[in-house]
Amino acid sequence: MSEKLNRREFINRSAKIGATAIIGKKVLGALADGPLSAWAAETIDIAVVNGADYGAMAAKAVQMLGGMGRFVPKGAKVALLPNVQAKNPGTFTKPEILRSVIKMCKEAGASEIACLSQLTPAHWEGCGLAAVVKEEDVLLTLVSNKEPANFKKVPIPDGQALPIAMIMNELFKYDLYINMPVTKDHAGNKFTGTLKNHMGLNGNNRDFHKANWKTDPADIDHLDTCIADLNAVLNPALNIVDATEIITSNGPMGPGDLAKPQKIVAGLDRVAIDAYCARNILKLNPQDIVCIRKAYERKLGEIDPARVRISEVRL
Repeated sequence: MSEKLNRREFINRSAKIGATAIIGKKVLGALADGPLSAWAAETIDIAVVNGADYGAMAAKAVQMLGGMGRFVPKGAKVALLPNVQAKNPGTFTKPEILRSVIKMCKEAGASEIACLSQLTPAHWEGCGLAAVVKEEDVLLTLVSNKEPANFKKVPIPDGQALPIAMIMNELFKYDLYINMPVTKDHAGNKFTGTLKNHMGLNGNNRDFHKANWKTDPADIDHLDTCIADLNAVLNPALNIVDATEIITSNGPMGPGDLAKPQKIVAGLDRVAIDAYCARNILKLNPQDIVCIRKAYERKLGEIDPARVRISEVRL
């Protein structure tokens, strides 16, 4: 069963899948292919904001992209996917960023906002995000990955390592979702960001991990290929990456060596964002990160920085 933690009762809604979540299509992908495409050609691809006020930085990054109203139509039901993998510094989405995104969604006229997760109340409480959910009076829906009935089978066209994704049923109740990862070290492929954060919506992540996923290049390649495959059927309306304080070793849960880039990176293109974060923040070659390269090969985004419009400011 799904456990819902909030200060109000869950609103009963239809479980029917909407037109934006048709099996075989990109899940919740219609928004990115519709109204946004008209203005995307006239704006930037990636907004980068430097500073120390994380909430204000998140708001500025979204404003640079055209404002939350560009992504969240009035009356929309919005799901949020922050990272709550661990409570160690540099491993979770900062509470100030989550609060800022919730407030922007409310101001845009969202009719409902929920955070989705497969992790426990202890994870949410340990990193301070449970308090934000409670204070902002939004839903927290915790889904058990031990119950297959909580997930919908979604075939992956041309899946190289993952033929079928198991996408959280709760996601289909929302009009769109916002991906909110932390970019940081990973024990296997040395990088995690927007692409890998989608494992938080997927119920068969055990299939991603072979016995030596931290050390064997073939097993690491399998993990990253599964991540690229998964992203072929998921399409967030917006990505807001926490690169304020990150671990550069012993990821993704830490504790590890800390760096403080003090950046928030936002945009639509997951490949371009992850390539930027790998190159400019973790000092890695994006072509060496298999999930980034394979997502680019699947035409999920742009890896070449010369073909990406980036605007960077400081608050």
